[in-house]
Amino acid sequence: MSARKLKVVLTRRLPDAVETRMRELFDAELNLKDQPMDRAALEAAVQRAEVLVPTITDVIDAALINGAGEQLKMIANFGAGVDHIDIDAAVARGIIVTNTPGVLTEDTADLAMSLILAVSRRIVEGAQVVADNRFEGWTPTWMCGRKLWGKRLGIVGMGRIGQALARRAKAFGLQVHYHNRKPVSALVEEELGATYWDDVDQMLARMDVVSLNCPATKDTHHLLSAERLARLQPHAILINTARGELIDEAALAEAVAARRLYGVGLDVFENEPAIHPGLLGHPNVVLLPHLGSATLEARQDMGDRVIANVMTYQNGHRPPDRVIPAML
Repeated sequence: MSARKLKVVLTRRLPDAVETRMRELFDAELNLKDQPMDRAALEAAVQRAEVLVPTITDVIDAALINGAGEQLKMIANFGAGVDHIDIDAAVARGIIVTNTPGVLTEDTADLAMSLILAVSRRIVEGAQVVADNRFEGWTPTWMCGRKLWGKRLGIVGMGRIGQALARRAKAFGLQVHYHNRKPVSALVEEELGATYWDDVDQMLARMDVVSLNCPATKDTHHLLSAERLARLQPHAILINTARGELIDEAALAEAVAARRLYGVGLDVFENEPAIHPGLLGHPNVVLLPHLGSATLEARQDMGDRVIANVMTYQNGHRPPDRVIPAML
């Protein structure tokens, strides 16, 4: 192991145990205020950091990377998604980019299933009735939601999280359908009882619930456009725990206002943290503040993966979670 410690700059506050371990292993510069770095602060950080540890709130674009000092050799992202980082620009500069895949799979799948349940059974709406002291007793026809058992779930993106959601959905009696760049293995399909659709438009038009679980790329930007939203059935539920850019939020707001969907559950937004005002105030729209990986265990595990990647690089080896353009 090299006796010299790498200069590591963290853009946000991370769990205490992660920060403490980073201070032990590296020359780690912490963000004690936990305020997102503005552009000037990021530009200054890449002038002194050998390793930058950003999060999804940081825009690490080509201009920032090209303006970095020669000492910047690694961007160790705290999170699985890297759509906020210009991977091509980093590779061109010889900068290694890593992420933290796998550790938030189960937590994000839990949240997606929670949103499906919350929207279908009007859970948030019902809880608000009780909180407002408006509950006057049970009646046969009041607050009826939609049954999940036997319904069709269409998963867009059958990676780790999509498969984890499918396992949960199967336990709730949902029929699993999916669209992916290519089919999953026959063993996985058999385990999940999943039906593959090579045409996403054909699948969307036939589903009772649609869940977006794919990464944000140039190809998936506004994957659910106004045209595709119009393909969903009026009784359909739309769930997004992946990236806000996957949905044309203005078009979704129009669909909600026109009551062309039964309900919507979102944990991410196109212009986060801003939310399209047309999505606010609707009882059939459940909005969460990006809670997908928000468990103590997941955030600790994410930090541990960052440390493992930086330590591997510091020891002169290839980091296990290196991201290259061909993977995107």
